[in-house]
Amino acid sequence: MSGEVVRLEHDGPLAVLTFDAPPLNLFDDAVFSGFRDAIATVAADPPRGLLIRAEGKVVSGGVDVGKVFDGMTAARGRALWDELLATIHVLEDLPLPTVFAAHGLCLTAAFEIALACDLLLAAPRARFGLVEIVVGLTPSMGGPQRLAERAGPARAKELIYSGELFDAPTLERWNVVNRVLDGEDFDAQARAFAARIAAGPTRAHAATKAIVAEQTERGVRAADAIVGEVSGALFDTEDLRNAVRSFLTDGPGQATYEGR
Repeated sequence: MSGEVVRLEHDGPLAVLTFDAPPLNLFDDAVFSGFRDAIATVAADPPRGLLIRAEGKVVSGGVDVGKVFDGMTAARGRALWDELLATIHVLEDLPLPTVFAAHGLCLTAAFEIALACDLLLAAPRARFGLVEIVVGLTPSMGGPQRLAERAGPARAKELIYSGELFDAPTLERWNVVNRVLDGEDFDAQARAFAARIAAGPTRAHAATKAIVAEQTERGVRAADAIVGEVSGALFDTEDLRNAVRSFLTDGPGQATYEGR
């Protein structure tokens, strides 16, 4: 709906979550609350894909320090991070592909949300930073550990310790950004990419997420141990059966999927 700082809309099989709190999309209580509610809504009735994006010149200028951190106590800080990390976990555990699109400056909370998504797309002009050191804080929505998972611990420490901004091509080289979309209409490209992924075999994508998550958390052999269960179950899905028939009748690449 118009006027909401966080909107959740649907475009066919794709859900689109948009941050729209001009001029800088700063994260305050309203934005944090809207984000939590939107992710809970997606989890309660999963679409086939999720795109997270933002309106305005920047993705986000970070957290509204005056509204959120001024006067914060240690007890309240622990509670806030526990609440937000719980939502990050829900986002990561969604049984569907999640894509974050960064068209411009993307700082702190927004960058941490991006790191919790499956894929991160960026415009060439996008810049990223976990700059919490400016207020004597460490990133606390999962950024350090997820950045280390993508780029390695030394790069994660460099980015956070320095408080510097890093451009999209650099972070693509570091395996933080998946793709830099170098075109005239980044938003249209990002939506088309996310829509194409969402139109794929949703149950197979969920199986891929489960296998990769198991490898990340417990290693290759642990991931091997769940393949039979999660991949074998796909033979009971309509999408696989229809795709096999399409492959045999029409050749590869002609199948369409319904997410069942």
